Amino acid sequence: MLTLEAEPDHDARVFSDIDFSGGAVVAISGGSDSTALLVLLNEFFRAHRPDAKLVAATVDHALRPASHDEALNVGSLCARLGTRHHIRVWEGTKPLGGVPAAAREARYRLLADVARAEGIGMVLTGHTADDQAETVTMRLDRSAAMVDEGRGLAGMAPATLFDGDIWIVRPLLGMRREALRDRLRTAGIGWIDDPTNEDRAYERPRIRSALDEQGFSSAMRVAAKAAGKRRDLDARTAALIGQFASRPATGLIRLDRAFADHRDREAATHALRLLLATTGGLAVLPDMERTGSLLDALATGALQRATLARVLVDARRGGIFLLREARGLPHPMQATDSLIWDGRYRIAFQNGNDTGIVIAPSGNRSRPAGALPPDVPESLVRAALAATPFVTPPGKNVAVAPVVSPFARFLPGFDLQSARVLAQLVDAAPVPAPPLPAIRKHGEMGRS
Repeated sequence: MLTLEAEPDHDARVFSDIDFSGGAVVAISGGSDSTALLVLLNEFFRAHRPDAKLVAATVDHALRPASHDEALNVGSLCARLGTRHHIRVWEGTKPLGGVPAAAREARYRLLADVARAEGIGMVLTGHTADDQAETVTMRLDRSAAMVDEGRGLAGMAPATLFDGDIWIVRPLLGMRREALRDRLRTAGIGWIDDPTNEDRAYERPRIRSALDEQGFSSAMRVAAKAAGKRRDLDARTAALIGQFASRPATGLIRLDRAFADHRDREAATHALRLLLATTGGLAVLPDMERTGSLLDALATGALQRATLARVLVDARRGGIFLLREARGLPHPMQATDSLIWDGRYRIAFQNGNDTGIVIAPSGNRSRPAGALPPDVPESLVRAALAATPFVTPPGKNVAVAPVVSPFARFLPGFDLQSARVLAQLVDAAPVPAPPLPAIRKHGEMGRS
């Protein structure tokens, strides 16, 4: 049996806090980090969770001629370990630019497909402390990360929800790459060195080659501090949204007037950015400076109407109303399963794929349901409903559900409280419980 010798109970401590009751998919590329993760997890499951399902998955990005054979070699290792193994290939035309980001998106999508097929809600990846330091150093070099409250400087979260249903868990963020490699060498277990990891045409390999121990320690201190601040801001932001925001009609958000001049300006600005992105269907938060200026104008009463981030902001005595502006709505299109329409609604086919379904803005086809509160203008309700999706022909087995736009694809555990209160606000699916107790505790703080 292939094993990695370690100090007593070390690996049990690494994995013991993770809820493996639903099983786990381990992502393995064949590199040292993911290979060590697979072997360590295999040992842990045999010793502590023999009843749980462990499945390995390799994504062949098909970017190098050798990648197919490398995936097969990983399969041979999994066979020796007694772990079932899947290979998924990134098919189709590859982009000419932005290859690392596109490959990352494809990798998570394909890994999530394996998890769903196996009935598992979690994928574990081999990201290490070295990866974290590299990520933070890269973001320190980008001015946008510093301007935007330093949120990006928190680095990778220990757990991130992908596509609303699969948790990406990174249990090795506290371990060094070289220590893992030493243990593989001692055990006589080899790994694959991907040449793209040394290609300085890409940003990460350049940072990796230049990062010394002092830089590593500095980056990790920055990450720890920024993560704490981000979780704190998330808690304060969620409290403000819960206190001041309501949904009087589908597609329409109302903020109490008192929100605009709340004493916690940092949290109010962040809350407004999240609300604008959610209402406008944007994955990226609107500019912080422009949002701050909008908040100032709302606080002084100088603003009656404005647009920002595809959102119409209408300030009245009865409240501050947010709704998707009419410009730029999608043209009628063929509906496909898992489509996210206008960044705001997920389309799901309930009985297979149906090629005869068209989705378009409702226009004047939707009407308010029931009586409206007296301080909610019917004109705004109608405008909000006009920007919601309408499926034809009616009666088809299609589910249309709201999503929290900035977190629809990736929800870092740092932002769990805000995501949960936003999901409740727009009637989106609840955020599933994270498999790590520390993140679960953060997400539950302040909830009744």
